[in-house]
Amino acid sequence: MSNPLQLGLVTYNRGAYITIEGKNAKLFYIIRSGRVRIEKDLKIPEEEDEFVLKPGDFFGVVSTMSSHNHIDNSVALDDCTLITVRSDQYSLLIERNTPVAMKIINGFSRQVRQLDQALTRLTFKSSAEVDERHLFHVAEYYARQSQFNQAYYAYYKYCEANPNGSNVELARQRMAKIKPYAKTTNLNPDTSQFIRQYPRDTMLFAEGESGPELFIIQKGSIRITKIVNNNEVLLALLKSGDIFGEMALLENKPRSASAIAHEDSIIMAVNRANFKSMVVEQPKVISRLTSSLAERIWNLNRQLRNTLIEDPIGRLYDSLLLELEKDRRDTSSRQAHTFGFGPNELINMLGLAKDAGHGAMATLLEKRELSIIENKIYCSDISQIKKSADYYKKMEIRRESRRDRAR
Repeated sequence: MSNPLQLGLVTYNRGAYITIEGKNAKLFYIIRSGRVRIEKDLKIPEEEDEFVLKPGDFFGVVSTMSSHNHIDNSVALDDCTLITVRSDQYSLLIERNTPVAMKIINGFSRQVRQLDQALTRLTFKSSAEVDERHLFHVAEYYARQSQFNQAYYAYYKYCEANPNGSNVELARQRMAKIKPYAKTTNLNPDTSQFIRQYPRDTMLFAEGESGPELFIIQKGSIRITKIVNNNEVLLALLKSGDIFGEMALLENKPRSASAIAHEDSIIMAVNRANFKSMVVEQPKVISRLTSSLAERIWNLNRQLRNTLIEDPIGRLYDSLLLELEKDRRDTSSRQAHTFGFGPNELINMLGLAKDAGHGAMATLLEKRELSIIENKIYCSDISQIKKSADYYKKMEIRRESRRDRAR
């Protein structure tokens, strides 16, 4: 006998705050009656300042399903009645109401792509839209860096997707030259195989490549990267249990970034046909996918908020705080922490100009709690990062408020 789905019901008076940015998220809401306004403390240029939700709409899903604090405020515009859903009830909700789950997943997928494009434009001053011709430029970058596994893979996929392309002959010449030095694992994987092995530093897919599969890491770790202005930018380092590549599967669009095995890894691949059956038969996996998409939306929102901070020192502090929040560290504690990257990687991640970035980094390292150990950023007291990041956020809110009054 299956467990009953027991949802809650709450009411809010007109003008009441339902969720508050930065506060703990335990529930998400489906509007039964009334209207709710969503707003942010810092206004992101690429997004609406605020928007209004109506009966049937849901909110708070991103923060609740990613187990993070709320990323926006919600205010009752009318006397409202709301259905409440806990994160641990989501699998049951999928079983009972698959269309609702797919509405959330598809909405999340579109939101991830839009936020990713916005972040690329704001941070790196370039377009996030790529197609299969872009594969040649990806291959050329890795060839210049003598990273022959990635270069060979991208050349191969370029030739496969563009057999009459203007650079096909040159790509084939390059492939022949670097083949003795490249691992060519899973260039054309058997799509009937769910489980695949990828040796360290081999590519699962390249940005610009068409992709009919999403992936779940069974063992190992995968780094997600993007070539921007002739630099490789680390977007994420994923670990066992993480899901990635879902946007290409859900939206049938080219990959917006590359996935590379950071260490020897075992991966489960899910194609479109399998995904449709999984929605019905494996709600727990779909719940994990929703959580993964929610995590990415939460991260992208936080990264976009970071772009609004004018002071590069503030941006560095906020980015370090974001990494701690992603790891769910208690930032009020005085614990020590070693970050998984060094100063140059952090500067590249934020798209800061080298002079400004290195100058700001030098100022940070004057603080006694911050240092570099084995080319990694080390903090002896993470509560100081939280205090400094909050200070720069308050300064930015005050600046924005003054600009609004001056208009």
